[in-house]
Amino acid sequence: MSISNDYCNYRSPLSTRYASKEMQYNFSDQKKFSTWRKLWIILATAEKELGLDITDEQINELKQHVDDINFDAAAAEEKLTRHDVMAHVHVLANLCPKAAPIIHLGATSCFVTDNTDLIIIKDGLDLLLPRLVGVISKLSEFAEKYKDLPTLGFTHLQPAQLTTVGKRATLWIFDLLLDEVALSRAKDDLRFRGVKGTTGTQASFLQLLEGDSTKVRKLDKRVAELAGFNKTYPVTGQTYSRKVDVNVLAALSGLGSTIHKICTDLRLLASRKELEEPFEATQIGSSAMPYKRNPMRSERCCALARHLMTLIGDATATHSVQWLERTLDDSANRRLSLAESFLSAEAALLTLLNISQGIVVYPKVIHRHILQELPFMSTENIIVAMVKKGGDRQICHERIRVLSHQAAAQVKEHGLDNDLIERIKNDPYFKPILDELTDLLKPETFIGRASEQVTEFLEDEVKPLLKKYANSLAAANSPVTLNI
Repeated sequence: MSISNDYCNYRSPLSTRYASKEMQYNFSDQKKFSTWRKLWIILATAEKELGLDITDEQINELKQHVDDINFDAAAAEEKLTRHDVMAHVHVLANLCPKAAPIIHLGATSCFVTDNTDLIIIKDGLDLLLPRLVGVISKLSEFAEKYKDLPTLGFTHLQPAQLTTVGKRATLWIFDLLLDEVALSRAKDDLRFRGVKGTTGTQASFLQLLEGDSTKVRKLDKRVAELAGFNKTYPVTGQTYSRKVDVNVLAALSGLGSTIHKICTDLRLLASRKELEEPFEATQIGSSAMPYKRNPMRSERCCALARHLMTLIGDATATHSVQWLERTLDDSANRRLSLAESFLSAEAALLTLLNISQGIVVYPKVIHRHILQELPFMSTENIIVAMVKKGGDRQICHERIRVLSHQAAAQVKEHGLDNDLIERIKNDPYFKPILDELTDLLKPETFIGRASEQVTEFLEDEVKPLLKKYANSLAAANSPVTLNI
């Protein structure tokens, strides 16, 4: 039996199962190495503008070979040189003999590696933010639709005062809004490494430009502008500070904790059969139990988010050991942690977007659960009503306390329904308020300002954000089909 070579080598499930083609391309070798070539073109262009002996013919020759990368030739060169950047310099030089003398002129390897990473991080955030806002948009529709539907609130995972299904969703949305702020800040704070030289002193460029510091500063700024950045980092060692990676991965890790929290809530509610994620007609919940409708999408989100949350540790550890101007023990780690953070974040967001596009709510199950707990929750209302009819609060409290314990015993010891209201109806002491009991037990009287809070929150906090991303929301809200 022959087996395809594709299945004989390790392949990341982030690529084969979870992440989009766009995000996979963003971290691909093709994008990385074509960006290196674009940066060499940018460097040569800026150096020519500042008076170095570089011709348009040389630059145009480089432009003709941005994407036609011979990966086999580069791998063979790297095997000989043990240096990835120089391997690609040699391969490009063979393609561009006229431009060969000016490729990588004055630069150190981190000119292409670090600046490319910053471009990829920026583009990755540009991919993630609309997907995040797409989730916010769909959950906001859900919150609006169910803002008036009472449901049991929980504290300590024990039944507490009522809230509404929509109000609970605003708790999820608010965390996502905080993530949008963190990711946007991380993106806006990004600068370009620019041209800084081997230890960050720009010595090689100062020599190239004949000791003219003003021209060196102009070169640094111009290279950044041509690459699409407004600013460069004012000081660097050989690399841009790895604290930048810490800030980016911290924002992504925070997004992971939000997604994990939301999907854990969904899993808990699915176990109570109050709601469930989309479930396809042919989907199998369990190989042994055909009746099961497992929340596998939410479980996937939690699994991916758990991995995402751990990767901040790589960034903080790497930053902490960048001795003096830099060490190379950042390289292999960053190849893993940067890519996997973005791929994991996007995969979890895509799955959550798929969930948010089709959450199913079961109001009758929710109402049944309310009725099981509402008699206990209504006791304060009943006491107040009795006091208004002239009753003594302490006596009323004691009568209800005794009846509540009797009803609790029925539920806990005998597995029967909560019969507290029937016990109250049968106690002559409560006769003055019997005609009010129905109104006192209406769930909507126990939800406070939940409905209004949803309306206010969506209007004041969510709508401005959705307006900001209006141009990208249509694509972000298009139906998501999961790979597997």
